[in-house]
Amino acid sequence: MRNPPLSLYIHIPWCVQKCPYCDFNSHGLKDALPEKEYVAHLLSDLAIDAERIGEREVTSIFIGGGTPSLFSEQAIQQLLAGVAERVNLATHAEITLEANPGTLEANRFSGYVEAGVNRISVGIQSFAAKHLSVLGRIHDAEQAHQAIQQAHDAGLNSFNLDLMHGLPEQSVANAMSDLEQAIAANAAHLSWYQLTIEPNTPFYSRPPTLPDDDILWDIQDAGHQKLREAGYHQYEISGYSKPGNACQHNLNYWRFGDYLGIGCGAHGKITQATEGTITRTVKVKHPRGYMELTRPYLDTAQPVATEDLAFEYFMNRFRLVEPCPIEEFTAYTGSTLTQQQQDSLALAQTQGLLNITPNHWQVTDQGRRYLNSLLSAFV
Repeated sequence: MRNPPLSLYIHIPWCVQKCPYCDFNSHGLKDALPEKEYVAHLLSDLAIDAERIGEREVTSIFIGGGTPSLFSEQAIQQLLAGVAERVNLATHAEITLEANPGTLEANRFSGYVEAGVNRISVGIQSFAAKHLSVLGRIHDAEQAHQAIQQAHDAGLNSFNLDLMHGLPEQSVANAMSDLEQAIAANAAHLSWYQLTIEPNTPFYSRPPTLPDDDILWDIQDAGHQKLREAGYHQYEISGYSKPGNACQHNLNYWRFGDYLGIGCGAHGKITQATEGTITRTVKVKHPRGYMELTRPYLDTAQPVATEDLAFEYFMNRFRLVEPCPIEEFTAYTGSTLTQQQQDSLALAQTQGLLNITPNHWQVTDQGRRYLNSLLSAFV
């Protein structure tokens, strides 16, 4: 067993308002933003976690939310400087910050870049006013285009645009219009994913009218073709990039890499190869509880059970288009496949869901469409 590459996820939980489809740990901002206090707690949280990783190198950082772009450039600079003091950060680490177009002041991206951010992920979701309204977004199309221009002006080599499809009453033409505007913006990376209705959200209790399955398939097929023609390579189910611009942080997730998670409700996964253990951690969820000095930041730490390793590994690894080295399964899990699991993989190959060579597994296009069926053999 060996330790996989290591990343760092930092969660900033506040939003101007919570979107009706969102099941992430986010909280509508009701009072002044406690950015100084929260950054101090983030760094204290990291100092504790850093003791578990020793000198292992951190190859990427992702600052997600919530809406991290509510934080000032100065707060992000203080945060990233503190991170560099506490962990062994790779020289050319990818450092991403999520941003909402409705929370950006003029030239704020340039300030984030000066603070050390080298990749921005902009939550566009749609350029259409009617869809932005039903999604509860606080920005309009003009603000979206202004944010994109800011990203260009800041000199970022790579930035991502988040787009949804399968939106309430969305047609194929509507979805293609969103993609065409994103492609015209010359973003090096696009995250293009279907809206799903999650429990414990307003959309779940009051479901909107979504496109039927035929329209959803037509949107996906037309979108895949349009993105290919525009020079985007699909490397993950919802990830498309120009050559050399895949998100390294997300790749580490899908390759079953390790990650520290700091901040409210942040999840982490840490391998201790010498002990043969993989532990998943969750931090205290609510900001008030997280920032109480009388309690620890860690809420739970749960070792991954041996019988769950195959499902967890393939649930991540089979999202990727690239071949999966067979030797990595044992190297990163310390486990071996049962005969039943090997038979399930062989059956998936005969069903056209998986290609198997002596050294690799690779999910087919059909396998990605029916990934749940493929994974069911490992539950």
